[in-house]
Amino acid sequence: MRQHPRRTPHLTEDLVARVERLEPDSGPEAGLTPLSDADREQLAHDLLAHNAGRPFWIFAYGSLIWKPAFNHVEARPARLHGWRRCFSLDIVRWRATREQPGLMLALARGGACNGVAYRIETGDAFQDMLRLLEREVSYHEDIASVRWVNCRTSDATIRALTFYAAPPSDPYYVYLPLEEQARRLARAAGHAGSCAAYLRNTVEHLEQLGIRDSYLWDMQKRVAAEIAAMDPLAHPA
Repeated sequence: MRQHPRRTPHLTEDLVARVERLEPDSGPEAGLTPLSDADREQLAHDLLAHNAGRPFWIFAYGSLIWKPAFNHVEARPARLHGWRRCFSLDIVRWRATREQPGLMLALARGGACNGVAYRIETGDAFQDMLRLLEREVSYHEDIASVRWVNCRTSDATIRALTFYAAPPSDPYYVYLPLEEQARRLARAAGHAGSCAAYLRNTVEHLEQLGIRDSYLWDMQKRVAAEIAAMDPLAHPA
């Protein structure tokens, strides 16, 4: 992957601090069916069965880059064709509330996405898969967006598991104008922190890896401008 001079995001720590807060957890989202422990174990078995006899790779494009939920023995820059990063996962929990909805990164159809492929030690694959699913898959409705994909490294095409690769008809994904995406990201926060902090962490770590994403870079500039324009004494709304 081509190396670039590291840039300093417009979305600074000081700007993020203006909107960073912890809100009470409102609990499971209405209309969704939580996964039980047994459901999650079965899903782990099923996913690993679809990859039987192959190395276990994870394709990370967002928070799994800067906050992985697994132990890995190898990491490679990787490019996924046919998918792109997009703040399209509509959320009202974690980094948002029902009163102030937010957005999280997902993969939308079209374009390409540069990220990191992590290889998991196969001897620990089931437990690592469980930890991943506990973090990434809360509801039955999420399962359709978990998929094995083919991504390209410098010397090979590898099969990797990725999350939130949005099915085209999934009602939990929204494709908002850039201005509305920025407005939400500048204001939303929940019991896991703010959307602005999530965006800054992702951009910062991509910069450290020499990964350029023009959409994310534009979005962090937009969110920085949104926050800068707010009354610093007012609660984001």
